[in-house]
Amino acid sequence: MYKNTEIMEAFTKAYDELSDAIFRHCWFRIGDRERAKDLMQETFTKSWQYISRGEKVDNLKAFLYRVANNLIIDEYRKKKELSLDNLMVEGFEPGFDDRRKNEQEIDARFILGVVNRLDEKYREAVLMRYIDDLSPKEIAEVTGESENNISVRIHRGLSQLKEILNNGR
Repeated sequence: MYKNTEIMEAFTKAYDELSDAIFRHCWFRIGDRERAKDLMQETFTKSWQYISRGEKVDNLKAFLYRVANNLIIDEYRKKKELSLDNLMVEGFEPGFDDRRKNEQEIDARFILGVVNRLDEKYREAVLMRYIDDLSPKEIAEVTGESENNISVRIHRGLSQLKEILNNGR
């Protein structure tokens, strides 16, 4: 019983400390705020189910990001892209009351659009480093890559971002 209470407390603490970060991680990758909330909840639910079966997790933070990444991959497989043109054709008209929210979403979509132009191998490393605030070592644990490889990808990703922003690529 003592060990289960200890595990539950550690998991609750991880939820308190990481739920916002996992949400942002999901949101920046799929671009849908409500779906990102669902994926964040599903990440913690699946992780808890795994841990409560007695499975060992050495690094809970890395494990949570790995679960979130797998859910995001599943989401990509079933998601249809909606462009702004499609939304307007369907009658999307932003209201005045929603202006600030829409401006924030437009800013986020612009940033996401620029980041999405990066090669996939660089995009993942850059997002995990600067959006999720993971260290290269933690990113290496999540992805199964070497820490050196992750550092190189971050550096090259930033160089590619700079090139995209300077050249309008």
